[in-house]
Amino acid sequence: MPGVDPLELLFRWIHFLSGITWIGLLYFFNLINVNFMKSLDAGTKGKVVPQLMPPALWWFRWSALVTVLAGLAILMMKWPGSGNWRVSISIGGALGIVMLFNVWGIIWPNQKRIIQMTAEAAAKQQAPPPEMAAMARKAYLASRTNFYLSIPMLFFMALSHYL
Repeated sequence: MPGVDPLELLFRWIHFLSGITWIGLLYFFNLINVNFMKSLDAGTKGKVVPQLMPPALWWFRWSALVTVLAGLAILMMKWPGSGNWRVSISIGGALGIVMLFNVWGIIWPNQKRIIQMTAEAAAKQQAPPPEMAAMARKAYLASRTNFYLSIPMLFFMALSHYL
């Protein structure tokens, strides 16, 4: 295709696929998993959480990082775009970076401990420690924040293609 930089096209494809994975998992966690986990008894959680959450959170956090890094690579290749394009993509990108920090700085550290505590409690057939509830709340609030930030982030990312 004339005028198309193959490297930019590669980064766009990576950004697109990893972004679908990241936001898809974000929506799964917020729209499905939160209520599903509430419906489980402690014994079932002890089986489900250690099996489901580590791989789901692995894909979640690494797709977030790959999405942002690929987006930054595209941004560096295309920075001399129009003024409106730069504003739109910068707002969307900034929201994505905030979301990335929530994933790696709040959600993942808390979820890692929750998974560990859930598995240990199940192995000992005991209730999880009380501090787990506070960790779950922090992870939930950061994840819900990302869910809400994803709406304007996706809007500004899509808008940039029309400017």
